[in-house]
Amino acid sequence: MQCGSCGIPWVADAFTLTLLSTHIAPSLTLTGLVMDVVQLKTLIHVAELGSLSKASDRLHIAQPALSRQIRLLEKELGTYLFDRHGRGMEITDAGREVLAHATRIMEEMESIRSSVVGGKSSFRGTVVIGTTPTVAEIVTVPLVRKIREAHPNLAVRFSSAFSGYLLDWVQRGELELAISYDPQPLHTLRIVPVMMENLLLVGPASANLRIDTPVSFESLAEQQLVLPSPRHGLRVIMDNCAREVGIKLKTSVEADSFGAMIDLVRNGFGLTALPLASIYTQVESGMLSAAPLVDPIPMRKLVQVFPADRRVSPAAKFVGDAFIEIAADLVNRKIWAGHLL
Repeated sequence: MQCGSCGIPWVADAFTLTLLSTHIAPSLTLTGLVMDVVQLKTLIHVAELGSLSKASDRLHIAQPALSRQIRLLEKELGTYLFDRHGRGMEITDAGREVLAHATRIMEEMESIRSSVVGGKSSFRGTVVIGTTPTVAEIVTVPLVRKIREAHPNLAVRFSSAFSGYLLDWVQRGELELAISYDPQPLHTLRIVPVMMENLLLVGPASANLRIDTPVSFESLAEQQLVLPSPRHGLRVIMDNCAREVGIKLKTSVEADSFGAMIDLVRNGFGLTALPLASIYTQVESGMLSAAPLVDPIPMRKLVQVFPADRRVSPAAKFVGDAFIEIAADLVNRKIWAGHLL
């Protein structure tokens, strides 16, 4: 058996990983090496966070136990993987090489699990997933319907929050899957791109915005806007587009709640920018109006996020696949403005 594309022969079970022979780097050759998967997982988290204490908090494992795992791994490899200093732990060049292999090994082990359990016909238990508030508005009902039709004994628990919180919950093991917007790549996360989502200009019915009549982004300089606070990814995208065309957005009210933004817009406090799918039924019913923004088009990447350092259940993978099917259907029907990746 080969380890992905790295050509490392290995034998694995749930607890240990035996590398029969490999070259981590020209300066570091390993033969007959046996390392614990827990050590690899510890390495990945400490490297990402740069701190044993932060890794301890995330993994819910005592700091001395994590320190021991790193020391054992360093002893077995015969090299330091981290430089210790007062500010934390900084990964060494050798550590980066081992980290790259560790990440691929964890991915390969997950592939093995998937190949064994992929044929099971019915799922039970509970899948815990997280979405951003706008995505929750779009997919909660169709996703639950799809799950019930295929696996009536599978329960699902939704959590809704900003992307940063969702990623933290995935890393802590509190979520099996998150649907988020374009996070930074991390060794502890497996990120699956889904689509590029367009943001549309949204106003009350009296604004007379039309789906077939684009609005130039530059014209927003004259509008009062209702937008999230600057810490929100949507606001960052809007501010970046404004800088691109040399204007300053006039934000009359800031609201980090999807529901509050919609209520403020409907009551005439300003226009906002949102994905069409999240307000599609309200546009169709005449409660809101919407138009595409162009020159430039504000866009954001929607992704699925799974943990890369632990098992992902077949049920969670099914939910992820079901979400992609729903997204593809909505894009094809022009309910969700954007394109699939």
